[in-house]
Amino acid sequence: MTTENKNYPALIGAIAGDVIGSIYEFNNIKRTDFELMQPGMNYTDDSLMTLAVADWMLKVHRKGLDSEQVNSLLVNTMRHWAKQYPCPMGGYGGGFQRWLQSLNPKPYNSWGNGSAMRVSGVGYAADTLQEALRWAEVSAAVTHNHPEGIKGAQATAVAVYMARNGSSKEQIRDYVEQVFQYDLHRTCDNIRPHYQFDESCQGTVPEAIIAFLKSHDFESAMRLAVSLGGDSDTLACITGGIAAAYYNFIPQNIVEFVVNNLPTDLLDVVYRFCKQYGYTTPL
Repeated sequence: MTTENKNYPALIGAIAGDVIGSIYEFNNIKRTDFELMQPGMNYTDDSLMTLAVADWMLKVHRKGLDSEQVNSLLVNTMRHWAKQYPCPMGGYGGGFQRWLQSLNPKPYNSWGNGSAMRVSGVGYAADTLQEALRWAEVSAAVTHNHPEGIKGAQATAVAVYMARNGSSKEQIRDYVEQVFQYDLHRTCDNIRPHYQFDESCQGTVPEAIIAFLKSHDFESAMRLAVSLGGDSDTLACITGGIAAAYYNFIPQNIVEFVVNNLPTDLLDVVYRFCKQYGYTTPL
């Protein structure tokens, strides 16, 4: 790996994917030539929980807290942001909604893609690859403690970490395939015709990574991810987090579109995260 480059706003790539994919989640578009920024696009629960995990990382990373304190802070932070925004576009998943409302929230053995869509901040903050793996597992396990839920979060966080540290696409692909046993040798054209809505990590994370691998810049990564169909906002959220780190660039018009869609308190998390970890602030 080469020395990491941070001349882009962390978290904005993932949020951009969520926003761009938001109107296609239940109305898939199976082509890449769509208008990238449209009225009606907005952040969903994917962005909210991405920012919740990033906010949690600011509270616990490098602080030397014990595991009980770390887990408690994550639960409380996720529930705080969900309480602030109880009805995002698309809503929260059923299992996660029940977890949010529980008096004593416990992990519910989920293998859903929620653990992967919210984890990009871990990949941006981690100091080592092993730390990315460890914090990704922690971020997932308070809800998604099924092995596939943890694996999806770890694969996503590691891809972001490797991308921002200068790994090639081939190195990212080979590591993820070897460690997580995902088939990343498919193409978007192979996947697209038969791909349908799939809320699982195992049916979302590989496809999202493939969209990144087959892209040539951030915009093409967004178009490829959305064009696959399925859970479009989550696919593009995962892809966007990796693509921003790899290309070290997000087009300014996309950054502005995302920033203009975020309330001030959510944007504040982005700014604090970028400042803490040395990334460029959005605007």
